[in-house]
Formats: sequence, structure tokens, C-alpha cells
Amino acid sequence: MNIRHYPLILGISIAVGSAGFISGCNRSPTTGVDTTTPPATTTVGTEIDDTMITTRVKSALLGDQVFKGFDIKVETRKGVVQLSGFVDNISRSDRAIAVTNSIEGVKGINNSMTLKEGKTSVGNKVDDGIVTATVKSALLGDPSVKSLDIAVVTSKGEVQLSGFVDN
Repeated sequence: MNIRHYPLILGISIAVGSAGFISGCNRSPTTGVDTTTPPATTTVGTEIDDTMITTRVKSALLGDQVFKGFDIKVETRKGVVQLSGFVDNISRSDRAIAVTNSIEGVKGINNSMTLKEGKTSVGNKVDDGIVTATVKSALLGDPSVKSLDIAVVTSKGEVQLSGFVDN
């Protein structure tokens, strides 16, 4: 083996081993398992594709002059992008949709953005942070909810939950 090719061979070995490990994690043992439960509706490949789409949309929104920081939450499931959060006006909502639509792989867009009403004071922001933390804690404490799949945003006491749920 040529030493120059060592990094390439090592990389390929790691990729093949990781693929085998990941595909092995998706299998269920056949003994003692409830087979009436339907299989997962997403695959590892779909999850990776969705993560890439989410990353591309977030990057495009961050690179756009209209948006500041992380005002808009972005989540993707099976190629459908959900945009949520609070925006100042309808033109910003429309711009976010246009930017998202330009991303390769986007199959659809769920617009869950809400218009802000009036100015937000420092007190509102502090109160909203407390409300958001309280709601997130309650979701984390509920074993029947996949709380990490649900985004929580609060503006002037109005809580917005967004994400994809099975039922």
C-alpha cells in the first residue's frame, strides 16, 4: 500500500463502517417485538436530506439582507420546509418563502410565520423568554411528546409551537 493513499483508504473504510453501523441501527430484532407497530416513516437518507435542506434554507435566510439573526425557525420533514416565528410585516414573510423556494430539494413550504403587532419592549422580551423556557420545560417533562422536534417561540405572551408530529 502506498502511504499517499492511506488517508483515502482510511476515509473509505470509515464511511463503509459507518454505513454498516447506521443500517444496523435501523433493524429490529424479530423475537419479543410488537410487529403491529408500523415501521418508521423516515429513513436515514431522508433525515440527512432534510438536514441538508434545513441548513441550506437557514444559510440563505442568514445571507439575505432582509432578515436579522435567527428570527425565522426552519424545520424540514420529507422535503417539506416549515417556516415559523414572528415577522415584522407580510413582505418579510413573502421574502422568506421566496428564498426558501429557491433552495434545491424543497418539495413544499408550510408558512407558519405570524406577524408581530407593535413594538416589543425589553420587559416583553424578558417575559417572553421566561414563558418560552417554561413551555420548553413542560414539553421536556412530558414523556409522550418528542419535545426536541417542537420549536417554541414567544412574542408578547403569544406562544407559537412549530414542528412536525406524527399525530
